[in-house]
Amino acid sequence: MRALKIKHYGDPPGLVECDIPEPAQGEVLVRIAACGLNFADLLMIEGRYQERPPLPVTLGMELAGTVEAAGPGTDAALVGQRVAVFAGSGGLAEYGCFPAGRCVPLPDSMSFEDAAAFQVAYGTSHVALEHKARLQAGETLLVTGAAGGVGMTAVEIGRLMGARVIACARGPEKLAAARQAGADHLIDSQTQDLREEVKALGGADVVYETIGGETFTAAFRACNPEARLLVIGFASGDVPEIPANHLLVKNLSVLGLYWGGYLEFRAEVLTRSMARLFSWYAEGKLHPHVSHSLPLDRAAEALELLRNRKSTGKVVVTMP
Repeated sequence: MRALKIKHYGDPPGLVECDIPEPAQGEVLVRIAACGLNFADLLMIEGRYQERPPLPVTLGMELAGTVEAAGPGTDAALVGQRVAVFAGSGGLAEYGCFPAGRCVPLPDSMSFEDAAAFQVAYGTSHVALEHKARLQAGETLLVTGAAGGVGMTAVEIGRLMGARVIACARGPEKLAAARQAGADHLIDSQTQDLREEVKALGGADVVYETIGGETFTAAFRACNPEARLLVIGFASGDVPEIPANHLLVKNLSVLGLYWGGYLEFRAEVLTRSMARLFSWYAEGKLHPHVSHSLPLDRAAEALELLRNRKSTGKVVVTMP
C-alpha cells in the first residue's frame, strides 16, 4: 500500500510504499476511499499543531472508506460497512487501522468524498455555534474566512439555525461561494473595511473567527454588547492579543473551540453533534462543498492548494 508520511517535522511529506497494517485490539482495518484535508495538516507538517504524534506519521486527519477487517474485541458486523473516521492522522493512505469507536456509519446517500469532507468542518461549526455560542434565530453571525473549509460550513449552519449571516472572504470568487452557502451579506476583505461594514449592518452578536491578526481585531471591534466571539483558528499565522478591559466594558465573551479536544473529556458532545449533522445531511439540508478532488499521487499538490488559499470549501484526496 501507499501512504503520505512525514519523517521529520518541517520536511516535506513523501509518498512511500509500506505493508498493509493488521488491526489491533479494538481496531478495524479500513480500505480508505477519500481523505479530507484541513489547515491543521499543514501545521502538523511544520510541527506547530497542538498534537505531535510519534514520527514517522501518515498525514490525514479525517477519512472515509469501507471496513475490511475487525481486530480482536471488535464487532465483526462492522466488516463491509461504509464509515467516516476522525483519526487525527493516517488518512492519506490506501489502508489504515483505527479505533472502532471512531467509525461513524454513513447514510446510503452520502458519497465517500462528501463523508471525507464532513466531520471536522461541519462538526467544528456546529459545536461552536450551538454548544459554545448558543446562537439564536434572528441574531447576526459574522464569519471570517467564510469560503474556507470550516468557514463555509459556519455560514451554512448559521443560516440553518435562523441567523442573519455576514460572510467575509477574499475576492469575488470566494464571496460567491459564501453566497451559495447561504450568506445574507458579503464583505471583501481585500477592498472593504471589515469593522465599518459590520457596524453599518448593525454589528455582530456572534463572531466565528478563523483568521487571527488584524481580522480578529476588526471583528472584535464590530461586536455588539454581550456578543460571543469564537476563536476557531489563526490562518494568518498571527495569534491576536485580547484587551480584557474591552471584554469588561462591552460584556463580551471570547470562547475557544478545539473540536478534537472533546474526544478526550466530553466525547458525548461530538456524538450528539454528529448525529444531528448526519440527520441534516440525510434530509438534504447540508451540502458539502469540495472545490478540488485529487488522487493520492497528487496529495502534495492538494496540500499546496490549501497552503496558498486557492481552494474554497474542502480539498479531498481520493484513493484508487
